[in-house]
Amino acid sequence: MVLAKGGTLSVIRVVVNGATGRMGKETLDAICREEDLEAVGAVCHRDRGDLLKLSDGSDIPLSTDLESILIMTAPSVVIDFTNAATCMASVPTIAKNSINMVLGASGLTEENLEFLGQEAIKSSIGIVVAPNFALGAVILKKLAEQAAPFFDYLDIIEAHHEAKIDAPSGFAMALAQSLGNDKEFTRNETSKENLENTRGGEYNGITIHSIRMPGRSAHHEIIMGAPGQTISLKHDTLGRDCYMPGVVKCVREVVKTPGLVVGLENVLGL
Repeated sequence: MVLAKGGTLSVIRVVVNGATGRMGKETLDAICREEDLEAVGAVCHRDRGDLLKLSDGSDIPLSTDLESILIMTAPSVVIDFTNAATCMASVPTIAKNSINMVLGASGLTEENLEFLGQEAIKSSIGIVVAPNFALGAVILKKLAEQAAPFFDYLDIIEAHHEAKIDAPSGFAMALAQSLGNDKEFTRNETSKENLENTRGGEYNGITIHSIRMPGRSAHHEIIMGAPGQTISLKHDTLGRDCYMPGVVKCVREVVKTPGLVVGLENVLGL
């Protein structure tokens, strides 16, 4: 909870970009439950009218024009749950209005992160980029980072719903980079591949497999192997509500200090 001078509650005004998507709707519901957060505006990619009704019964302005919503509502934070291209196209508009950002778009590249870091410094704003907002996923990553140096082989299996537009997931790539940037893992090459791409994608010897089908939310498994043994670590997302404590924490933290922070674990200090 953020207190202003005199001990009164300081409310953080929030605009959600991608508000009518599944994560956007869940985020707006979560904001409505928090005393120190207020949803003041919403942005979507196609016209759905001028107002969006929230779970608490109130209405907020809705538009396809991000800048008009920012000018109209004067938020402290924009939460973005669009895609990488839309997110990065929106960043200059948000930054020039000196608004902090919490970005959950999947598929941001190292070049994107470098640009975000420059924008944070130039505009003196906070930017948090989180490939995954689930606490359990962050714990999975930290445990894997401790175990990976002792193993020679490493596979990542990730599964999401059929409508996810990118593969591997942003979190699967973050895992691969975290585990593989300092070590080249062993990846055996078969002498004959009966079906092309059967072995999956590769990052520094790490094999990544992506599953896309209905009924899935977000699932990540890391399998590590060495002669005579394997170890498996797995995180399953059973509902999008598991992301909301992480999202809310990022919103509260991003307004405190200018600069770029990548990963929920760094927001939590893990």
